[in-house]
Amino acid sequence: MYGCQCTKRLYLHKYNPELKDALDIKQQAVFDRGTNIGLLAQQRFAGGVDAAPPDSYSYDLAVAKTQAFIEQGATIIYEASFMHEGVLCAVDILEKKDNTWHAYEVKSTTKVKTQHITDAALQYWVLTQCGLPLEDISIVTLNNQYVRMGAIDVTQLFILNSVLPEVLEEQPFIQEKVTELKSMLAKQQEPVVDIGPHCYSPYPCDFITHCFSHLPVANSVLELPGKAGWKLYGAGIKHLDEIPDTFELSEKVAQQLNHYRSGAVHINREAIKEFLEPLTYPLYFFDFETIMPGVPEFDHSKPYQQIPFQYSLHVLIAPNAELTHYAYLGDGINDPRKDLITSMLQHLGPAGSIICYNMSFEKGRIKELINIFPDYETELLAINARVVDLMIPFQKRWYYHPLFQGSYSIKTVLPVLVPDLRYDELIIQEGGTASLVYAQLKLHDEGTAATQREQLLAYCELDTLAMVKILEYLQRL
Repeated sequence: MYGCQCTKRLYLHKYNPELKDALDIKQQAVFDRGTNIGLLAQQRFAGGVDAAPPDSYSYDLAVAKTQAFIEQGATIIYEASFMHEGVLCAVDILEKKDNTWHAYEVKSTTKVKTQHITDAALQYWVLTQCGLPLEDISIVTLNNQYVRMGAIDVTQLFILNSVLPEVLEEQPFIQEKVTELKSMLAKQQEPVVDIGPHCYSPYPCDFITHCFSHLPVANSVLELPGKAGWKLYGAGIKHLDEIPDTFELSEKVAQQLNHYRSGAVHINREAIKEFLEPLTYPLYFFDFETIMPGVPEFDHSKPYQQIPFQYSLHVLIAPNAELTHYAYLGDGINDPRKDLITSMLQHLGPAGSIICYNMSFEKGRIKELINIFPDYETELLAINARVVDLMIPFQKRWYYHPLFQGSYSIKTVLPVLVPDLRYDELIIQEGGTASLVYAQLKLHDEGTAATQREQLLAYCELDTLAMVKILEYLQRL
């Protein structure tokens, strides 16, 4: 699969693994989630035998174990491993029905993706070349319409998607690609492959730092949004300073480039003033943090549903009044949503503007809470009606600074407007890490969990304090 994305990636994986980028904790969490979902899917095919090797270097043992299980009459085998002409595959679940075999590859997604078909096609090629009578092959995905009530029902949680017709259609490609990749690796010479959008598709490559090292450290054309950066790079242009005035760019990209060159800050004071005028005190600066478990952890939740577990709220009763802060953080064990609602309703008050950054996120979560807790519909709808999006002046470029580099995220805007407030001084610096830390609270001892709760509270508090300071900046304009 690496070779299908980029032959250079496969080569470096085999011969220069030391050049890989370090695996961050969020990516490791994605891998762990996939592993755990794979283990849970085994319950959908209960009573099997496990052919998994003792470590990732001993798949020869797994191949031998799989063959022994087949000869012994096993009807369900987990991690069934096969080797054909030096090509190895391990099937998540192999099931025997009426003297023919059915293969199942488990994915932690809610739909079958193109790369899953190629993966399954390789497995089919190996298994059938080994002489196994394979009747069907399926991708097992999560059912995003399954709502948990009580214990997990694995028959409802997982969907079996037969992909046999697509897999059969890819067999000539698989044979051709295997031959090509074997030939490439046998030469032991790094393929010449330039960087491009394929470096991120279907997944980000783990050799990005190595392959992108020829680009400028700062002000690379790839900092431009959309396809513009790759278009310029394809024309042999790497640095923003190299872009000729005659190069055709979209209005948005051209504006960003002009601000980079001039260093000028664009301020539409009239538009900002019109945005600020409707705000009514008290002002409530509000932010959610959420988790998205692949396997729903609580009743009334679906796979990958956003579960709010925390909020931060700064309240300004009147201009120049003393700022008050409130917060809620779940215990990491129980469903936090109902307690979060009651806490939120207690502190948001009956009137005043509720200020969020990218309000569609907060309003979307509140709508979901209404669906699950309809008794709170009136109060929660009233909250949504008061929400104002502080992102708008930056998204619409009523205020644009060259250092934004085309972005309008709060993580970009804050250090430019309010350099005294910094996320990089926190242990938890962004929402993905916050979600991961919260999801793992229940795994830690009391002392570690207490420390991490403090870190979660500090991160979310900075999100809403950042909004306070950004609004103050806009008001001063």
